[in-house]
Amino acid sequence: MNSTLESARSASPPLASGTSVTDVNLTERAYDRLRRSVLLFSSANFTLLFAVWLMFGVLSIPIQKELGLSDMQVGWLTALPILNGAIWRLNFGILADRLGGRRVFTALMLFTAVPVFLVTFAHSFTQLLVAAFFIGFAGNAFSVGVSWNSAWFPKERQGGALGLFGAGNVGASITKIGAPLLLAALPAAGLLGLVGWRVIPPIYAVLLLMGALWMWFRTPSTDHKPGQGRPMSELLLPLRRVQVWRFSLYYVVVFGAYVALSNWLPKFFVSTYGVSLSEAGLITALFIFPASLLRPVGGVLSDRMGARGLMYGTFFVMILASAPMAAFPLPLWVFAALLFVVGVAMGIGKAAVFRFIPTYYPREVGSVGGLVGALGALGGFALTPAFAYIGALTHAKHTALALLCLLSLVSLVWFHLSVLGMKRRANQLLTVPN
Repeated sequence: MNSTLESARSASPPLASGTSVTDVNLTERAYDRLRRSVLLFSSANFTLLFAVWLMFGVLSIPIQKELGLSDMQVGWLTALPILNGAIWRLNFGILADRLGGRRVFTALMLFTAVPVFLVTFAHSFTQLLVAAFFIGFAGNAFSVGVSWNSAWFPKERQGGALGLFGAGNVGASITKIGAPLLLAALPAAGLLGLVGWRVIPPIYAVLLLMGALWMWFRTPSTDHKPGQGRPMSELLLPLRRVQVWRFSLYYVVVFGAYVALSNWLPKFFVSTYGVSLSEAGLITALFIFPASLLRPVGGVLSDRMGARGLMYGTFFVMILASAPMAAFPLPLWVFAALLFVVGVAMGIGKAAVFRFIPTYYPREVGSVGGLVGALGALGGFALTPAFAYIGALTHAKHTALALLCLLSLVSLVWFHLSVLGMKRRANQLLTVPN
């Protein structure tokens, strides 16, 4: 029996819900079906949760018109879910390690559906802000899914699995494209008594409930729990290492900046190039799609070639593409083309960063992945207003991308110095006499 099947059985792998076959009778193919079900349903629902997490990036525009909100209020409305989706990621990763990903993921979806639905009935900035805070919990699905999938897949397949799961970032495009198109298609009388943007939140709430139930009944009923029974101090021990914090900086560049740009770009395109909201959403999607859908490609390449070379390429490409966007007011098609290139680099880079984690910390994926994901999302929270402030300070909004270029350059330098340090230490070990 091969090592994959042995390792799966030694961890007492669970059966699909409703399955009566015992562990002893399961074949390798059956184990693989269980793994695929975890990956399929976690990826699909992460896509939905990501769309919910960033829904104010587009909905804030019609909300601002209806309620007369200031630009500062809109900034907080879009940034608060990102903040709340960041600060709890470490906790949710540890919870998934201890309680099992299926249980935590399902509970998160059911919980999030409530504030999403209540947004429909919000008529003040305070009500919206409270709902936005609780909607932010949707962002914690990433650390839960990383822990869940890492516990199921063997080391040699984790890059591809985590890359495919992480492609759920494409959920951002569901809101960026789908919401404006749906709003444009609605009759003036609205739908079921709801008018304009208020139609969108109930649709998301129903989808969340359906997705949670579908996942609960179609994934393994008992789950791997790599953190069960282990003291918290042991799970948190890797967080003392500088290496983990380096990974976090890289993730700020490839994910935090992705989140910030996904929120910032629609309004940037409307105000800078004079396009409609629907057109701005489509152009933004040209960035979102490669930054999300290429993540599985980055995962597979990381499995086959190693993540180190991909990280070098990611930082080089981001620097070369973002520098002209920051330095010059470019025609729309040139800006969009360079933005697409940045998206490609981010999609590959996000997978490469998370390929490092199970390699170095196979038994602490929940805590390490939670911290890296948390700081990456916090970077998105910080960069969203930073882009706006830099644009206002320089009176040229495109210069906000200088911050992205600078962060990429700093990450590249630190990454290269770390690689040189590892090579030097390896050479010293080889030259030590026996």
